[in-house]
Amino acid sequence: MKRRQFLQTTTAVLVLCASQAYADPMTDAKAVVDKYATPVTKWDGPTTGPKAQTGKTIVVLAGDLKNGGILGVSNGVEEAAKTIGWQVKVLDGAGSIGGRTAAFGQAMALKPDGIIIDGFDAVEQAPALEEAKAAKIPLVAWHAGPTIGPDDKNGLFANVSTDAMEVSKAAADWAFVDAKGKPGVIIFTDSTYAIAIAKADRMKQEIERLGGKVLEYVDTPIAETSQRMPQLTTSLLQKYGDNWTHSLAINDLYFDFMGPSLASAGKGGTDAPINVAAGDGSQSAYERIRAGQYQKVTVAEPLNLQGWQLVDELNRAFSGEKWSGYLSPLHVVTSDNIQSDGGPKNSFDPDNGYRNEYKKLWAK
Repeated sequence: MKRRQFLQTTTAVLVLCASQAYADPMTDAKAVVDKYATPVTKWDGPTTGPKAQTGKTIVVLAGDLKNGGILGVSNGVEEAAKTIGWQVKVLDGAGSIGGRTAAFGQAMALKPDGIIIDGFDAVEQAPALEEAKAAKIPLVAWHAGPTIGPDDKNGLFANVSTDAMEVSKAAADWAFVDAKGKPGVIIFTDSTYAIAIAKADRMKQEIERLGGKVLEYVDTPIAETSQRMPQLTTSLLQKYGDNWTHSLAINDLYFDFMGPSLASAGKGGTDAPINVAAGDGSQSAYERIRAGQYQKVTVAEPLNLQGWQLVDELNRAFSGEKWSGYLSPLHVVTSDNIQSDGGPKNSFDPDNGYRNEYKKLWAK
């Protein structure tokens, strides 16, 4: 929106300059891919912060632990909490609004010092958020909406994420480059989540800006991928045939259930349609990329690191300080670089020393 407003209010000369910046879409797209495909070795997170607040008990409200991203963040929280000396209770919302509502009620009954929302829209649980706010329980979140950092409207001290729009752009750019500038893309998203729609819209915008074609924009619930994706994949193959060169999904989970249908249609593991995920870098995605089986790219988030960041943000909330301002890195994972940054363990775990950096902060 900001860029469109800028273009509308600048002179014709500036508009011309802006268009010239995209005169070579392939070069532009390759530059983005190369930027995010390199190893992450430098710590660019906080170097100052409060010492550890001791004796805290926190609850993690996981949207759905079957989702590899949510599970990865939850594991990171547990690892970091053990280091800082806190007790953690993880409650699984099991992929449904009712399940998350029940989990939130259970969390409030436990009277924790802090709550972490892990992988679902904050607005979905607005009454519970108000209850937590009234009880003066600090709330931090992972992927609870499109706002990164403090979200006063929803009562969040901080919402932790990579730059979701950059994740989406990187995924779309990779597909454009791989298709040699002529991709026919189907985008998979879930309108249950505002962040998912924002990511899908960004991918569509980027593909079309570069000159590619979006064949279809598919809205299907991520919690129901196991039931829906096999038949949906078959139907889309029948509809688009070889025009479908690439899939872009807002999460790896969509590709967990496409393989058998693609195989039944005579598609090999590296044949089109080529699957590219704009998040989150699940274990199964790494395994598919390494084996060359129905996924070539995931734009991964540092899930374990983000779990540590969530604990640090809660520690700042307990201490009466501001959020850290940290925007965690993203990583374009391919078969060419899968051995770096935690890849052998099937995750994007940056080799930037983040564990020791957080330990140093908390030990002050």
